[in-house]
Amino acid sequence: MITGERVRTRAQGIYFGWWIVAGAGMIQLLQNGLLMQAYGTYIPLLRDEFGWSSTALAAAFSLQRVESGLLGPLQGWMLGRWGPRAVIAVGTVIFGLGFMAFSQINSLTTFYAAFIFMAIGASLSGFMSLTTTIVNWFEKRRALAISLTQVGMSAGGMMVPLVALALVQFGWRTTSFASGVIILVVGLPLSLIMRHTPEQYGYLPDGMSPEEKAHRDAVRLAASGGIETDSDFTARQAMRTRAFWFIGFGHALAVVVVSAVMVHLVVHLTEGLGFSLGAAATIVAFMTAVTAVGQVIGGFLGDRFNKRLICIIAMFGHAFGLIVLAYGGSLFWVIVFSLSHGLAWGMRGPLMQAIRADYFGRASFAQIMGFSSMITMFGMMSGPIIAGLMADRFGNYQYGFTVLAIMAAFGSIFFIFGTKPTPPGEKRRAARLVAEPASTT
Repeated sequence: MITGERVRTRAQGIYFGWWIVAGAGMIQLLQNGLLMQAYGTYIPLLRDEFGWSSTALAAAFSLQRVESGLLGPLQGWMLGRWGPRAVIAVGTVIFGLGFMAFSQINSLTTFYAAFIFMAIGASLSGFMSLTTTIVNWFEKRRALAISLTQVGMSAGGMMVPLVALALVQFGWRTTSFASGVIILVVGLPLSLIMRHTPEQYGYLPDGMSPEEKAHRDAVRLAASGGIETDSDFTARQAMRTRAFWFIGFGHALAVVVVSAVMVHLVVHLTEGLGFSLGAAATIVAFMTAVTAVGQVIGGFLGDRFNKRLICIIAMFGHAFGLIVLAYGGSLFWVIVFSLSHGLAWGMRGPLMQAIRADYFGRASFAQIMGFSSMITMFGMMSGPIIAGLMADRFGNYQYGFTVLAIMAAFGSIFFIFGTKPTPPGEKRRAARLVAEPASTT
């Protein structure tokens, strides 16, 4: 327990949680700039050298998401057991070495093996570990903190033109190996900034003072009728609620579009619409710049308005953008797609974790995130494969993008009905209030 004398507050300087946000954003920048967003720029070169199909190359990205989903529950336990700093540091080493191994591949088998190795490292050092840390350090400003962290993800997308330039100038093997070196040199020091909970270091969430915390607790106690209640769910309790599954399915149908765009956008622009590799990379950078704007807007609005309503609107933004990309053949429609999809992705993305933290609390957030990742895994896995299979079958992405757009629009239904569950403590309080009159009688 933290005494008033030991608590550090904003008056003593910048709240340390904001330094964690900055470090997490930089790690997201590395991962997305060198792999997630940049993967599409490797595909044309790999196809030229090895002759692999779009489906085979998309399957590697999907394998990464399968690994991330299956690793989720174990990763949640690891975060609770050893804390984020150790998990992120180990993941960074694996991720960097995986990139170096990727530079040496010579067959589809070694390609998949290297990619799975990279995926394990990216998962341990990436989104889930970073988000769990941010959730622990923020409550009132949680949506904003998560959104600022994910701005690093968008900034990584703006690195794609540099990666494309390196691929053209130095080749994909040299670029891949150099990426591994950068991850180790930059990522390892950043992992040392991560901390598990603010209370362990003499802080309170959001940098609150003891007086602010006492006032907040008094308001919550008054709202509960003067009875102490526990608002945090365990992972098992969370999975018994409708909200856990509905938010998970809605999230999965959103990332169907996100993952397909990550893998196939550059190929569609270069082979389908005739853009050069450099021009396609610039479109990716523009789209992710729009996403960054959306993330800031989403974080600001998410702390003030209904998060589910924002997500519902964003799902239709995903669907509209993908339809425009499928049937609009000019630069104008590509820009419209970038605006619609980028804003939708940016505004919705940070709210996925903020909603879960609001609904289920932070005590078991890592474990709840781990099991949630097993649901979203299917969206990240299926999006690239559906688009790739239909592109190989019909010779273009129109049918595949149309199917994925319909899936995204349908996903809004899950957010409509994914309302906040009653906390376990509230249920116990209600049972107690019912039992007391009976006992008196």
